[in-house]
Amino acid sequence: MGYLLDTIREILYYLRQYKARTFMTMFGIIWGTVTIVVLLAFGVGLESFLSREMHGLGESIVIMWPGQTSIAWKGYGRERQIRFRMEDAELLKREIPSIKHVSPEYSRWSTSVRFEDKKQQPNISGVNVEYGMMRNIWPQPGGRWLNQRDFDERRRVVFLGDDLKEFLFGEKEDAIGKYVYIGETPFIVVGVLKQKSQNSSYSSRDKDRAFIPATTHHAVFGHRYINNIIYQLEDPRLSESIQSDVYEVFSKKYRFDPEDTEALAIWDTSEMDKMLFGFTLGFNLFMGLIGLITLVVGGIGLANIMYVVVQERTKEIGIRRAMGAKRRHIMLQFILEAFIIIGFSALIGFIVSYGIIKLMGMLPLDRYVGTPHMSWPVAALAVTILGVIGLLAGYFPSRKAASLNVVDSLRY
Repeated sequence: MGYLLDTIREILYYLRQYKARTFMTMFGIIWGTVTIVVLLAFGVGLESFLSREMHGLGESIVIMWPGQTSIAWKGYGRERQIRFRMEDAELLKREIPSIKHVSPEYSRWSTSVRFEDKKQQPNISGVNVEYGMMRNIWPQPGGRWLNQRDFDERRRVVFLGDDLKEFLFGEKEDAIGKYVYIGETPFIVVGVLKQKSQNSSYSSRDKDRAFIPATTHHAVFGHRYINNIIYQLEDPRLSESIQSDVYEVFSKKYRFDPEDTEALAIWDTSEMDKMLFGFTLGFNLFMGLIGLITLVVGGIGLANIMYVVVQERTKEIGIRRAMGAKRRHIMLQFILEAFIIIGFSALIGFIVSYGIIKLMGMLPLDRYVGTPHMSWPVAALAVTILGVIGLLAGYFPSRKAASLNVVDSLRY
């Protein structure tokens, strides 16, 4: 232990003796550390931003519309129109256990929603209780989403999108507990959508919609058929097999060929997750490669300096060897010196990176590319790379130093 401490003190003495050279060597490592940490932090922020935007629609959900048959099957002709009923949602959940949640969905645009003198014609959606969980629809404080009693008792309650609420009531007025008219029927407002990001939709943005129980929608408007069914996958990896099961279930009920893909129109949003994974993986690999190259350049600079140090201390190495120092002691000194330089450089690099990331976090970037975030995996990756570079930058010069001939070193 005493030998190790003496070696460290000696290394620090040498580093102070050559301040300019030490600084230039450290600068390359610092710059490389900042580059890889900041770039990957931006990659993590972008991935989080894209995931949040995509999952505003819902996570691992599938939206399904009735289509038209394109294949004649068992005496039935082509071009038959398929129409879904409300009970089809329960049929799916009963027949396919891998479906986690399911909801029928009515949509109606031709009826106005009115409060006092404010009137708008949004998409009036009739859904069930599970719809909110699937679609990441959460109420603002003081309100609630539709519940099972609303559904069972066909209550005239409505959940408003936040933009629709603002149009009808203004920004400051509380809408909870007040009545709005849907057509000529009064509905009590039970909840308002908590603001969320949503970069895709299949009818209209949730912020512009009015949600009522599907049973109430059927009772008030008398629609016989629903517009679509939405369901959530228990395991997104089973998406293709579940889709085959869906075709099988509905082909039995509506008498069409289960291979007829035109009979049902299916949008599986889990495909977006696969696309997001591929994009962010490629982006982070590219950013990481840039940072890695910068860090390797700094490591090469450190290795070159270590070779210079070995040359400068050739006589000293010879004296040490003549006094009984073993090869491993010589190697340890130079490897330790490389690691000390790497360690101080990495520490400064992480501090600078943290400052840059915090500063960037104060800028309004979240709406465009997300907020950069230093995650533990990024830090662990940077430390691993730095460790490898430090070992390689110190090992080869130290091996050269340890293999020097004692007599030739003393003559140097």
